Amino acid sequence: MKLKGIIFIIVLFFAVLGVKYLFPEFVDHQVNKVRGMYLVHKGDKALELRKWQKAIDYYKQGLSLYPEHYTAWHNLGSIYVLYEDYDAALDAYSEAIKYNPKFIVARMNYGIVSAEKLGDFDAAINQYDEIIKTKRRLLNIPWVFDNKKSTKVNKGYAFYNKGVAYKQKSLFTDKDDYILRKRYLMDALEAYKSAVKILKKNYEAQYNLALTNHLLGNTREAGFGYCKAIALSPMSYEAHYNLAILLKNLNHYHEAREELQKAAELIMYSDGFSNRQSYIFDILAEVSRTVYEYDRENPLVDHISDTKPDPETLKITYVNGKMVYSEELDKAILKNFSTCKAFKIFKTELEDDEDDLVFRKKVSLPR
Repeated sequence: MKLKGIIFIIVLFFAVLGVKYLFPEFVDHQVNKVRGMYLVHKGDKALELRKWQKAIDYYKQGLSLYPEHYTAWHNLGSIYVLYEDYDAALDAYSEAIKYNPKFIVARMNYGIVSAEKLGDFDAAINQYDEIIKTKRRLLNIPWVFDNKKSTKVNKGYAFYNKGVAYKQKSLFTDKDDYILRKRYLMDALEAYKSAVKILKKNYEAQYNLALTNHLLGNTREAGFGYCKAIALSPMSYEAHYNLAILLKNLNHYHEAREELQKAAELIMYSDGFSNRQSYIFDILAEVSRTVYEYDRENPLVDHISDTKPDPETLKITYVNGKMVYSEELDKAILKNFSTCKAFKIFKTELEDDEDDLVFRKKVSLPR
């Protein structure tokens, strides 16, 4: 047995030498690959411990031996973003994409850094378009693996980020070039429309779709969109505030005042007193004065937002002389912020898709 073992080792040794002699480049590549993957592994461990510089050193060493390791390039790029070395980050993301053209996360991060940090909106849009048209093999193994949903969601976020890039591009265009600015806003609008079809419950996508309609002067679509955004995220102040400005400009002062009051409460809750809240209060005071003057001249006119919650439904209790909010009160507050009473103002013959019907049912509004 010992003799057979020795013979086997000798034969294996000469076989390796033969392969090394006949295919030297292949053997060197495999050896470097193993060494490179080991160094990348050490880089991953350093990354988990947030030892950024050690991770960079290990990744660089590993990639010098095995440059095809695209996840290492991606991780290296993300560390460069932390150091605000955005050009180096894009170079690293580019290498990741080169070795894996279907690497969605690397393309997404490349686009975000290009647009948000370097102002290169065209480069960002190109990456988002590549994500949108990338066809991946869909695999569904029940309870084990399913990439169908994640692939669809990634495309939704690519559409959303594309909309953001076009909107930013419009804002940075010469203010006198109205036609070009509008064209970019229209491109943003189409991207947001595609995004909300996929990201049905995403507040940011719905809010930005409404905002873009607002900027384009599509008041009905904007108002309806803000109401949908409010239903998705009642405690986010932006939709309440923008809806109030839209209502104010349409001379619906009572409804504008109500939304401004909600926006002021929400921003105080999140930020405390700030310049933004001071600005909201200034507008609220202006609208309130207009409401007072209008009511004095039109005392018999009914308004959508004049209904008040029934205090009996709130069930406020007192413990040791202090007011304690009950669960009913919490629900009432949430319902108040999620209710878009101005919806009836923007009710129109828009196409009744499934999402709109669900939204209307959710906020108890008629078709």
